[in-house]
Amino acid sequence: MLDTLDGTAVRTWCRLALTALGQAREEIDALNVYPVPDGDTGTNLYLTVEAAAEALGADDAPGGTGPDGDLAAVTAAMARGALIGARGNSGVILAQWLRGLAEGLAAGGDAAGLRKALPRAAEAAYQAVADPVEGTLLTVAAAAARAAADQSGTLADTAGAACLAARSALVHTPEQLDVLAEAGVVDAGGRGLVAVLGALADTVLGHTPMGPVALRQEFVLPAAEAHDACEGHARRPGHPAFEVIYLLEAADEALPVLRARLAALGDSLVVGGGDGLWNVHVHVDDAGAAVEAGVEAGRPYRIRVTHFAEAAARAGRDGARPEAAPGRAVLSVVSGAGLAELCGQAGSAVLPADPDRPPASAELADAVRRCGAREVVLLLNDPELRAAAGAAADQLREEGLRIAVLPTRSPVQGLAALAVHDSSRRFDEDVVAMTSAAGATRHAELAVAEGESWTMAGVCQAGDVLGLIDGDVAVIGTDPLDTAGTVLARMLAAGGELVTLVLGAGAPDALADGLVALARRQRPEVDTVVYRGGQEEALLLIGVE
Repeated sequence: MLDTLDGTAVRTWCRLALTALGQAREEIDALNVYPVPDGDTGTNLYLTVEAAAEALGADDAPGGTGPDGDLAAVTAAMARGALIGARGNSGVILAQWLRGLAEGLAAGGDAAGLRKALPRAAEAAYQAVADPVEGTLLTVAAAAARAAADQSGTLADTAGAACLAARSALVHTPEQLDVLAEAGVVDAGGRGLVAVLGALADTVLGHTPMGPVALRQEFVLPAAEAHDACEGHARRPGHPAFEVIYLLEAADEALPVLRARLAALGDSLVVGGGDGLWNVHVHVDDAGAAVEAGVEAGRPYRIRVTHFAEAAARAGRDGARPEAAPGRAVLSVVSGAGLAELCGQAGSAVLPADPDRPPASAELADAVRRCGAREVVLLLNDPELRAAAGAAADQLREEGLRIAVLPTRSPVQGLAALAVHDSSRRFDEDVVAMTSAAGATRHAELAVAEGESWTMAGVCQAGDVLGLIDGDVAVIGTDPLDTAGTVLARMLAAGGELVTLVLGAGAPDALADGLVALARRQRPEVDTVVYRGGQEEALLLIGVE
């Protein structure tokens, strides 16, 4: 449990917030009916926090030299990263909330500092919105701020009270906003802020992420009903046709005139930022006039214009594309030169993965675009990439691509999927066959413990050899061959026809030779293949089909 926030704690908070938003992204998207039911609030919030995490993860990010880092520099970098990468109405508001929090924490990261910072964050969020509406993210932020200000206990007491108050406020948002009550949902942006505040409480308490918020069932519609409700709301007359969002370099003095011009053009106006850099979001009928207003105020760039009717039509088609669309590709995310070569030989494009820095959604999207195909099957080979891949897929579908994300948990599952890939089949049939092959492959790995830790198999010490089956530690040993042999025997006890062994960069050939001999003694009818994968993070990968 922490007594004070420092730069390291803020980095942890940012990472946990990204994980929490990744887990809840689809849920939040489904809740999105206000201000426009375009089903992207969860994705926008995820991309906003991902940009903040990218800013903190950069080599030249502030506060990275010492064990604690500099709190003011790290929180400022987090807020600026969120501002630059903010997506949608909710993303800009969250970025401004983070900016206010950074300003409030400048006095210190103890309980008193957080009691000052959360009200400043809520104030900054309200100031960013031209026409604040209750029953939204703003209401949830205000409730968290009040609960924090009323606290007199520890940092954990303050963070916990803020999170609980935010949850309570979220449940009551339909009572404040008719469109939420009509659709039977809570506010999507508020749900996202609860995830962020939950991650903050987890950081302070030293817990694993709290997971999804337990909402009252009557506020969550089944997917089909939610879609129908959103469709009906999307057809309301009088709502502007376009969403316009851009970054703007402009002097503070130019903002009042810009706000007035944009407010006259449309609604849902949010302007966040400061110190010469702003993120502008507005819904208008005349997208050109909104951009021109930015040109008159300063230098707009990263301009995005979304036509709501086209976005709704794409969502209604569930991403379906004509089968005649040219080209199909498979993209595999793997680490290790040997694994990359294996995937390439099987006909897959490859995105090399750094175990210490997983690819962000933008990198995944760029890699898919480089495939040059209208239909792409994405093999992740790592469960930690699911959220980023989901956000990337949503972006790519907006561009007209047909994307299937196969959440393969290990490269051996990816290899199994590639073995049955057939581009002559219909896209859906190919995806089903690849998914079935991956799902029929049990996976295991051998790793070396970096330190003392509690596991499903007991306590391990630094240097111990860990045998993981389907992601969980099942065996703790001291000898790689003995540990791997135990793992393989357990896997083969459940049956199997083919064993795949992929040696890591530090694995001796004798390890594979010993396992092949063991498999032949125990199950002579089972085929065994060995590859030199070259991956750094696992001494050995095992697949049993």
